[in-house]
Amino acid sequence: MHRRSLLSLPLALGASLASPLASPALGQDLRRKTLRIVPHADLAVLDPITTTAVISTNHGYNVFDTLYAVNGRMEPQPQMAEGHTVSDDGRAWTIRLREGLRFHDGAPVRAIDCAASIERWTKSIDTFGQILAPLVERYETPDERTLRIHLTRPFPLLIDALAKADACVPFIMPERLARSNPRRPLTEMVGSGPYEFVPGELVSGSRVVYRKFAGYQPRAEAPDWASGGKVAHFDRVEWHIVGDAATAQSALLTGEVDWLEAPIADLLPSLARNRQIRLGQIHPSGQLGLMRLNCLQPPFDNEKIRRALMQAINQEDYMLAVAGEDRSGWTTCPGLFPRGTQYYTENAAALMPGNSSAEAVRKAFAEAGYAGQKIVVLHAADHRTIEPLGQVTYDLLRRAGLNVELQAADWGTIASRRGNREPVDRGGWSIFHTYGTATVYGTPALSPLLRGNGAQGWFGWWQKQEVEDALQSWLYAPTPEQRRDIAFGMNRAAMQGAATIPLGQVMSKTAFRADITGIRPGNAPYPWGVQRA
Repeated sequence: MHRRSLLSLPLALGASLASPLASPALGQDLRRKTLRIVPHADLAVLDPITTTAVISTNHGYNVFDTLYAVNGRMEPQPQMAEGHTVSDDGRAWTIRLREGLRFHDGAPVRAIDCAASIERWTKSIDTFGQILAPLVERYETPDERTLRIHLTRPFPLLIDALAKADACVPFIMPERLARSNPRRPLTEMVGSGPYEFVPGELVSGSRVVYRKFAGYQPRAEAPDWASGGKVAHFDRVEWHIVGDAATAQSALLTGEVDWLEAPIADLLPSLARNRQIRLGQIHPSGQLGLMRLNCLQPPFDNEKIRRALMQAINQEDYMLAVAGEDRSGWTTCPGLFPRGTQYYTENAAALMPGNSSAEAVRKAFAEAGYAGQKIVVLHAADHRTIEPLGQVTYDLLRRAGLNVELQAADWGTIASRRGNREPVDRGGWSIFHTYGTATVYGTPALSPLLRGNGAQGWFGWWQKQEVEDALQSWLYAPTPEQRRDIAFGMNRAAMQGAATIPLGQVMSKTAFRADITGIRPGNAPYPWGVQRA
C-alpha cells in the first residue's frame, strides 16, 4: 500500500459508515472508537486451522474463541469451558460449556459445535492435533452444554492440547463449518470471539476489518495472554497492510495508525526518542528464525547435502541482518528447542560450526554429492522480519557458486506455495524461511520441527520413524527426568536430519501510540483489553 492510499483511507472509511451530512465530531468519535494496527504481514489465508502462518492465527483470535487457553505462565485455563471432570480410569473427559455463548450469526454455541471443531483440528496439519486424533474413541454430547471425549487410553495432556496457544489453534466454530475438509481453507468466518470479521470491507493486500461482537460474553478474570476476560473496548479493529517499513513508521508517528506490530530494527532508535510513541515486547520468549528444507525433492532429499548446508550456517549473519548490532534484541539458538523453554539444550551445537566461507560451502556440498541441481529459495519480499533471512541464504549459496535462484513473492503467496510438493520446474521449492513464537516449539508435543511423520507432517515432509517412536515414549514417560532425556534425544536426531535449520532467536519489539493502553505481553497484537486514554 502506498502512503497516499493510507492517508486517504479515513475519509473513505468515514463516508462508508456515516451519513453524507455527518459532522466532523461524528468522524472524530468514529476514529476514537477504532483501533488501527499495521500487522507484520498480509492476511492471505482466513482459515486458521489450515495453516501455521502466525498472521492467520492472529486473525483467528479476533474472530474465534477456544475451550481452554494458556496464561502467561503457559498454564491451561478454562475459556469457553466452565470446567471439566475426568473419569477414574482417565479415559473420559467431561467438559461443561459456560452459559450464554453465542456465535456471530446469533446461534448458540453447542457441545456438538465443539466436538466437530476439535475433530477438524485433529485432522489438520497441527502436531498436537495429530497426536490426539488416534486417541479419541468418540465424542459424546449428552446435552447442548456438555461435551464428553472418550479416549482409547489415558492422556493427561488433553487440556494442554485444547489450550494450544499458537500456530493452528483449536478454535471453535459452528458445526456446519467444522464438518468441512481441514486441508481446504474456509472463507466464511463465523466464530464466537470478541470481534466479527467484516468480509465486505476486506481489501486483499490492503485492509482487514473487524467489528465488536455485542453478544460476546467475556470471562470475569483479567486478560492474561490468550486467557481471561477478552473485553473489546473498541467498536472496530482495522488492520492496514503497509509493506514499506518507512511508510508504516510515518503512519504511526502522525497518528494515522495506532499500533505497528513489528517495526524493523533500524527504525527503533527514532521511535524510542519520540514522546508520542511507546515500545514494548509482544513475545516475552522471542521468536525462533527458521530455514526449512524440502526433503522430497533434490538436492535436499539427500540428508548429507542438508547437513552440509546446516554446517555452513552462521546464525549471527542472520540475526545481524534482522535485528542489527544490539545484542539485547537477539541471541543464537543451537537447537530446535528455543532458549527459555523447558527443553532448551546445546546438545546439538557441534552440528552447526558456522563455517560459511564460500570455498568451505562449495567443498562441503561437493563431498555430500551435490550435482548442480537448481536450488529455489522462496523469498517473502514483503515480510519485514522474514525478508532478510532469504537474502542471507541466497548470498551464501551464490558466493559458493551453487545453482541457486531467489524467487520473490508476498508472504501470502509463499505461505500457500510451500504446500507444493512438485519439483522446482513445476512450481516446487527447495528452501523457505519463517519465524515462530518460541513457546510454539517448546515441547515435542507442540513443535512440528521435531516430527518425522513425512507426508502427514509440516511443509518439507521430513520422515524419521526414530523420532516418531521417541515422541510416543515422551508422551507417556513416567518421570520428568525421562521426558527430558527423550526430548534431548529428539532434538539431536532432528538436528542431524537437518530438515529444519535454526537461525537464531529474535526478541521483537512492538510500537504503539502513547495514548493506547492495556497492551500486554503475549503471542500477538491482541486487541482485547486495549483502550485509548
